[in-house]
Amino acid sequence: MIRRKLKSVRDDFIPRKEKYAAQLEVCGEDRNSYSKTDPDATFMRMKEDHMKNGQLKPGYNIQMATENQFVLFYSVHQRPTDTRCLIPHMEAYRETALPMPKRIVADAGYGSEENYLYLLGEEDGEAVADFLIPYNTYLKEQSRSYKKNAYNAKNWAYHEEDDLFVCPNGRKVRFKKYMKKKNASGFVQDFKIYECEDCSDCPLKALCTKAKGNRQVHWNPIYEELKAKARKALDDETLKQIYALRKIEVETVFGNLKGNLAFRRFHLRGLDKVHLEFGILALAHNFLKVAGILRMPSAKHIQNKRKEAKNDLFFAYFIILGTYRTAPSKPKRKTFRRAGRFI
Repeated sequence: MIRRKLKSVRDDFIPRKEKYAAQLEVCGEDRNSYSKTDPDATFMRMKEDHMKNGQLKPGYNIQMATENQFVLFYSVHQRPTDTRCLIPHMEAYRETALPMPKRIVADAGYGSEENYLYLLGEEDGEAVADFLIPYNTYLKEQSRSYKKNAYNAKNWAYHEEDDLFVCPNGRKVRFKKYMKKKNASGFVQDFKIYECEDCSDCPLKALCTKAKGNRQVHWNPIYEELKAKARKALDDETLKQIYALRKIEVETVFGNLKGNLAFRRFHLRGLDKVHLEFGILALAHNFLKVAGILRMPSAKHIQNKRKEAKNDLFFAYFIILGTYRTAPSKPKRKTFRRAGRFI
């Protein structure tokens, strides 16, 4: 019996432990999966989901910095979400000789407390750049249903002196304690926990919360302040027009690479080779942009062409007019007046 167990440990348990340790070493601290055919690739959900079942496929997350639809800088990441790619992308950009941008414009996938604090320079005291980055609920907050939702704590009355909210039933939701939460990247968030004084006999409890006990509100004051700053910038009319250019600026580049150049998958394997392959693709995109600009006629050339077209139209008018006037006219129909009618 003992020999059988020792044999299982030696032949099964120990090899499996070594196998799992090797797999965890390949994944590292940031990943939870990898492909056997390409260990550097991480399984991600792709937009090309032909089976419509959320199938995971090995891939890489490409981040690009563009200006006037030119690719200035790019980075390849093994993380599937864009939120955790902004800081390493900007850190890699800062190591180059390129000038730092005055303003960073990105979509809501990059809006998080950690990224906002990084761009404001809260970690090292030096601001990276101004930003126009909405948070994930920015568009939802603009809807009428969100603003009129009486059970949303953000729509409740808040008394700063007593540090409490008032729920729709008129009961006080008082501050209870502080709490810290650590996200997947290791960033620690500070929350203030508020709890209603009594929800036991509240007729609105079923509409307000699914908790068995009293309704609690998890409030992140730092993140709320950062969201207010981002919301103020996005609501500015001038900056709103700048943010609207984001779709034309960067989405056009991705559309050209995927649609016009038909590049929808990497042909090489490994992080370094994929980085090189996309660099060649970015160069091809930039060269095509330059070629298109060089092929565009100059302003003087356009003016000369307009004059030539105007002269051609002038002579063509007289030729057509002369043809019309020299053509035999249609004989007029003779009419005879009879009994007050024309025949």
